Amino acid sequence: MNRDDFPILKRTIHNRPLIYFDNAATTQKPQQVIDALLYYYAHFNSNIHRGVHGLSQEATALFEEARETVQKYINASSSQEIIFTRGTTESVNLVASSFGKKFIYEGDEVLITEMEHHSNIVPWQLLCEEKKANLKVLPFQVNGELCIDLLDNYLTEKTKILAITHTSNTLGTINPLKSIIFKAHQKNIAVLVDGAQAMSHEKIDVQDLDCDFFAFSGHKMYAPMGVGVLYGKERLLNTMPPYQGGGEMVQHVAFEKTTYNELPYKFEAGTPSVGDVIGLKTAIAYIETVGIEKISAYQQKLLQYAVNKLSQIEGIEFFGTAPHKAAILSFNLKGIHPYDVGAILDQVGIAVRTGHHCTQPIMTKFGISGTVRASFAFYNTFEEIESFVNAVIMAKKMLS
Repeated sequence: MNRDDFPILKRTIHNRPLIYFDNAATTQKPQQVIDALLYYYAHFNSNIHRGVHGLSQEATALFEEARETVQKYINASSSQEIIFTRGTTESVNLVASSFGKKFIYEGDEVLITEMEHHSNIVPWQLLCEEKKANLKVLPFQVNGELCIDLLDNYLTEKTKILAITHTSNTLGTINPLKSIIFKAHQKNIAVLVDGAQAMSHEKIDVQDLDCDFFAFSGHKMYAPMGVGVLYGKERLLNTMPPYQGGGEMVQHVAFEKTTYNELPYKFEAGTPSVGDVIGLKTAIAYIETVGIEKISAYQQKLLQYAVNKLSQIEGIEFFGTAPHKAAILSFNLKGIHPYDVGAILDQVGIAVRTGHHCTQPIMTKFGISGTVRASFAFYNTFEEIESFVNAVIMAKKMLS
């Protein structure tokens, strides 16, 4: 695991070496991904699929190779089940809109959880308002674990889909998806998984999970911004109407009637972000070279080290203490606003996230306005955590 692959980590902020602990918001990019983007635009830039000239053919081949790479990486059964989007948010909106049009009616229920990111709340609210359906919310316990014992009561004959995060971006909780999905499928309920936070922490096998949909973003797994993936089971995707209209998603257009393209192109209207898709392919290759199991194990060591060190600070309160969690750490210092802590940390070159992290219902549950969130990647070090803890102690002294 080579920090030198990440050029931004050589930067200084306010004349201090950058310590980047905001990986849950976005990960930094290795030089290999940056080079892949530059190489594409310098040698292959062209619109794809519809051109007969050489550049278009080459760009198309690279784009479809990337689709096959994603398929193999998450173990989808077919590359037709891999739809490229702009990110997790668009992937969730696609399912809410398209699945919702086909399968959700007045009086039906959509089930989400209390720990969801806004991107996995608002699309379902919009759908339920439009369809006069009911949005139900499965709560979590004070330690950040879902109230699994209540799940059977929340999954009813009216529930048409369960939309659930794999890993909470605020609490770090890794949910027991296999058992949850099994329970939902026993009642013929479809399951969408928001996998945005999971992809940089563990290996994902969508067939093993047996989820119906899985959404994730490239930029949270060392790939460029602007590219994401929606995995969906082929049988479901074939029954769903298109999400957007335009080029590529059509077979034949006439004023009388338009017929739609086959999967996955039916859901890929317009010109895609080809360079970013190729960057995603390169990022996956990079992760595989390092080894996701090795990454996960190291990040867990960083998390435990940070928890042990921060726990010694009087007046610190952690949010999200589930036994099975990713390397995401949310906390507050008693009587001190998280923004003020974050501002002081920034002055010594330490990047953390402060605020509600697009999970305002979590903050409401705890009766707080926000937290300080430190989230770790495999390029972070124990020495950086030492500097971080010392900076938190300094911030506490300055702000108390």
